[in-house]
Amino acid sequence: MDNLDYGIISNCNSAALISKTGSLDWCCLPNFDSSAVFAKILDEEIGGSFAIDISEDYDITQEYLWETNILSTVFDNGTDAFQLIDFMPRYPKEDGSYYSPPDIIRFFRLIKGEPKFKILFDPKLDYAKEKTYNENKGEYIKSYTQEGKYDTTFLYSSFNLDDILEQNEITLTENAYCLLGYHEKLVEQTLDRSYLKFQRTKVYWMNWSEKTTRYTHYRNEIMRSALVLKALSYSKSGAVLAAATTSLPETIGEERNWDYRFCWIRDASMVIKVMAGLGHVQSAKDFLQFIIDIIPHKDEKIQIMYGINGEKELTEHILSHLNGYKGSSPVRTGNAAYIQKQNDIYGILMEVIYQQFLMFETSLENSEALWTIVRGIVRIVEENWQKPDKGIWELRTEDRHFVFSKLLCWVAVDRAIKIGEVLRMGINDTKWIALREEIYQDIYDNGWNEEKQAYTQSYGSTDLDASTLLMEPYGFIEADDPRFIKTVQATERDLCEDGLMYRYKNNDDFGKPTSSFTICTFWLIDSLFKIGERKKAKDMFDQLLSYSNHLGLFSEDIDFKTKRLLGNFPQAYSHLALIETAANFSKGISTENPVFHD
Repeated sequence: MDNLDYGIISNCNSAALISKTGSLDWCCLPNFDSSAVFAKILDEEIGGSFAIDISEDYDITQEYLWETNILSTVFDNGTDAFQLIDFMPRYPKEDGSYYSPPDIIRFFRLIKGEPKFKILFDPKLDYAKEKTYNENKGEYIKSYTQEGKYDTTFLYSSFNLDDILEQNEITLTENAYCLLGYHEKLVEQTLDRSYLKFQRTKVYWMNWSEKTTRYTHYRNEIMRSALVLKALSYSKSGAVLAAATTSLPETIGEERNWDYRFCWIRDASMVIKVMAGLGHVQSAKDFLQFIIDIIPHKDEKIQIMYGINGEKELTEHILSHLNGYKGSSPVRTGNAAYIQKQNDIYGILMEVIYQQFLMFETSLENSEALWTIVRGIVRIVEENWQKPDKGIWELRTEDRHFVFSKLLCWVAVDRAIKIGEVLRMGINDTKWIALREEIYQDIYDNGWNEEKQAYTQSYGSTDLDASTLLMEPYGFIEADDPRFIKTVQATERDLCEDGLMYRYKNNDDFGKPTSSFTICTFWLIDSLFKIGERKKAKDMFDQLLSYSNHLGLFSEDIDFKTKRLLGNFPQAYSHLALIETAANFSKGISTENPVFHD
């Protein structure tokens, strides 16, 4: 498979990736960040998958069921046809909690004829580190390891279990199911029970989608992106994952392979702001509670990222036995970036807290806890804003005075002042106002490069950086300010290639980047739209949307030449930017202007 032609299914506790031919090639159970049960995406030989082997005369089509995270794959040879419906159960229980077990259900619906296929069930527990054994136990197939870390899964099915184990040809004469569970079931599993779970899960997703704000333009793209963001939200803690995968490379054959199954404060905060704007208030509340829970002490340093249950140590390990995606090694678990210092996270976090106070009722207890965090963040910013850091792109070499980091320090103090106004506290206002002005002036004087006629990546540098395009959305500069217009134009000139953006072009830890960072192209499109180049922005946006996979999903990166998707997948960052850009178009497009008719 030359592209990331996968769909994601999720129950907000874990997720799985299923190829456009119906092969389940990636899944971690019981949670998003658990060891992989299937990892063919990271090693085609030994990774393990759960595939459907069918003759070549079948046409295969795949789509999501309308406004859900339930995937439908139809196999049809003209005479025989069936639909494979893949989902992870999630629906409300009577007590208001959710039923969302670590299960995957594959529902086989007979359409016509007598389709024939083989089921290739090949789990490889714990990232295929040790041999996985499969045994027919009568009620289920038990998969387990004997060496290394002990692990098990249980496969229930209305098919003959020996036919599955022996990969015998199966003729579908009626509807059927397979249920893969991390836990052994305590009640009998039946076709009717699986079908009921399917219907309840479908209703759950459709109800969730129905609460999502509708826009006049790009409605389907916004909805699919919102569903992706929900799929990457961890319901137990309120954390939001950067992506569902680890080690999918930014460039084939290179080493830029990272584990993204964690909660970056920056990414998650941006996601939550977007989700709140789409009407999903509870997601924002859950994430804020996650923040309150991970910052219990007034003097506690905020990390740039945490485990999805708030873990603070995310030690990086290399799985050397796996070849990597398309041979791109190493495969990593954990992420050493958790120890990095990035001053921009304070501003992004403060922005979310500010939105919380503006948009929602907040309990007194929560308000007091958040106000303590606000004051703590301002104190940290005051002590650190003049120091260099690793920046938004997490460069692992020397620290620099990145313009984006300084900008977000300014945002932190600006939003703290505004939060104080909302709460009518008036505390520290004079001191904070002076600090805000000091940071603003520092950026204005040192971030601007006369030679480039633009704000650049870092103080004293001539290198341009796509992150400076966020100076306007964060309120540092107006869209009609000559400095912003010139920065947009210079950044496009230097970093845009065939309608796709580099993050930057200067060398980093691994040389010059060779793929486009998807979110940066959305940032440029948004900026062009705001400075009045609307026709160009809309054309670029439509072109970029055409580079998604067959289901409308985006990864982290896009190859400049081939336009194939690269990097971890699906990427929250990319989808939140799609929503923001599409929403801005909808708000700014005049229906009287025929240029913008979809």
